[in-house]
Amino acid sequence: MTNILITNAAVLTVDKQNTIHSPGWVWVEADRIAAVGPGQPPAELAARAHRVINGEHLAVLPGLVNGHTHLSQTFMRGLGDDKPLLTWLKQIMWPIQAAMSPEEMRLASLLGLVENLRCGAAGVVQHHKITTSPAHTDAAAEAAEIVGLRMRLARGWVDLGAAAEAPAAIIAEMGRLRERWHGQAGGRLTIGFGPMAAWRCSDETMRRTAELAGEWGLATHIHVAEAADEIELMRQRNGLRHIEWLDLLGVLGPNMQLVHCVQVTGPELDLIAASGATVIHCPVSNMYLASGVAPVPQMLARGIPVALGTDGPASHNSQDLLETMKVTALLAKVGSGDATALLPADVLRMVTTAGARLLGRDDLGQIRAGAKADLTLVNLNTARSMPVHRPDSAIVYNASGPDAHTVMVDGQILLDAGRVTMLDEDSLLAECRAAARRLLKRAGVN
Repeated sequence: MTNILITNAAVLTVDKQNTIHSPGWVWVEADRIAAVGPGQPPAELAARAHRVINGEHLAVLPGLVNGHTHLSQTFMRGLGDDKPLLTWLKQIMWPIQAAMSPEEMRLASLLGLVENLRCGAAGVVQHHKITTSPAHTDAAAEAAEIVGLRMRLARGWVDLGAAAEAPAAIIAEMGRLRERWHGQAGGRLTIGFGPMAAWRCSDETMRRTAELAGEWGLATHIHVAEAADEIELMRQRNGLRHIEWLDLLGVLGPNMQLVHCVQVTGPELDLIAASGATVIHCPVSNMYLASGVAPVPQMLARGIPVALGTDGPASHNSQDLLETMKVTALLAKVGSGDATALLPADVLRMVTTAGARLLGRDDLGQIRAGAKADLTLVNLNTARSMPVHRPDSAIVYNASGPDAHTVMVDGQILLDAGRVTMLDEDSLLAECRAAARRLLKRAGVN
């Protein structure tokens, strides 16, 4: 553990007043932010620092959180172009996922986590789809241990239709994962229930797993209301829309994480707001699959916490969270016809404070004394960003993944001025390239 001083930076605290110190400084002691302020730091801090980072032309943010992804899909990007959701799942995703080995899952997870890191993410929510064996799930958790990011692993399940699991098996595996992984890596790794889709989950198992999540202090992370044909599948089953169904079961609540919420009505938004649930918005994926435009301004107007996710790289083709911020703001504007629908401060809150909520932490998401030292530094000294009149605007509207400069988690520098510190990135890329070719050949997908 070391003391680190960041100086001369634009420090976006993401506090309630959206305070920006430009220039400003941040003092890190071990795994915590010890102090932050405007101008120049006290001279004694520089004398005590094991390392001083000159933040000139850099913006410092609370560590960004990618609120929803599927790490296995790093091996599947570019294969689902120009297909609607259900066709994409049946023709591409499900066959490849069925063929993936634990070792391929490990490599794909390492690749996906390094990609997130390189795009500025300090934390991710991994909605883990490939449950062929316990080893597949462990592989994703092991990858997070290696890379060092903070991760919520929401273990996927369905108990209806193709790939259905017995409810007892789902609960037993969740118990194993909780015992093995929840709170590991110094608390960086946590577990959650991850029902894959409302129309593929039975009433009884959904109710029982949500009850267990509450008893165990875990989150429930579920795809809902992503596409119109999914809504129709549920209505054929029970006459209900997705949010109506969750409400009827009595499982909506603060620990419920609702991914997508594109096809939702006003009354459904009222139900979400009353419950305290969080929505995870994945705008690029929603456009890629032509699912629609989520009513994010209406959500925020109701006080619904909205976090931001890239979704898996097979329905985004990258996990560029910085790029996704710009898309989020623009889609809200064009979807509502209101140029003020989302402001840069609103979007930054989605990837920081709202993202921290997904990870179950109240000591993340702001730059303040006592918070965990999860920080993202973004390079604004680029031709497309300069001159920087407003740092928050430059981050949301100008920056993209390659501008991620330095990422710190628990005071440990994982991305150091553009260099990945914990593994040999070139070797990983070569391994993944060869493994992906073998996987697609075995799955019969090209």
